[in-house]
Amino acid sequence: MALHVAQYTLDVTDLDLMAGFWSAALGYRVERGADGNAKLHPTPDRPAGAPTVWLQASGTGKRGKNRLHLDLVADSDPRAEVRRLLALGARRADVGQSGDEGFVVLADPEGNEFCVLDGPPR
Repeated sequence: MALHVAQYTLDVTDLDLMAGFWSAALGYRVERGADGNAKLHPTPDRPAGAPTVWLQASGTGKRGKNRLHLDLVADSDPRAEVRRLLALGARRADVGQSGDEGFVVLADPEGNEFCVLDGPPR
C-alpha cells in the first residue's frame, strides 16, 4: 500500500488575498464554499494527479517557520517564475539558506514559505 498527496491544506486569514495569489501562482481555478473556505482545482492542462489546494479560513495568523512547505517546479524558466511570483505578492524569505541551493525560498502574502526549484526534485 502507498499514499500520494491529493490535497495541500493551508490555513489563511484573508481568503480573498490568498485565493487570488495561489490561483494565479499555480494556474488553478477557485471554487468558493459557502462555509468561508475555498478549494483550488488544477485546470485540465495541468499534469494528471496534480493535487488540489484547500484554503481553510482561520482566525489566527502564521507563527514561526513552516514545518511543511511546497516545493514548486516551473514549467519554464524558474527565474522568470520567481519574478512572476514576486509581482503577484510573494516575497523572498530567509530560512538559513547559503545561496548555493538549487532553489529559491519565497513566502506567500501571509508569510507561508515555499520553494521554487531549479528543476525536478533530486
